[in-house]
Amino acid sequence: MFVPVTVDEFVKSYMKSNPKENVDEIRKALVRAVEAKKTGAVCSNCGRPIWAIGSVTGTYRCFTCITGEADNSEDYEIDCVCFDA
Repeated sequence: MFVPVTVDEFVKSYMKSNPKENVDEIRKALVRAVEAKKTGAVCSNCGRPIWAIGSVTGTYRCFTCITGEADNSEDYEIDCVCFDA
């Protein structure tokens, strides 16, 4: 199960690690990914539900296809879509 995080918490953390990125664009991309996940968007590779946080900077993919890992218990997902999918 993912660790829930708010949009604001994620954006703050992301910008700390990526200070040259445009905060408004990252926030918009995250909101789009969250909305896509809420409406049933699936991974373009395997068909599982997308990982909203991981889909911010790339194509819509699931946690496993993005990271190559199956255990998401120490990774973050936006709280309003945070469920073990």
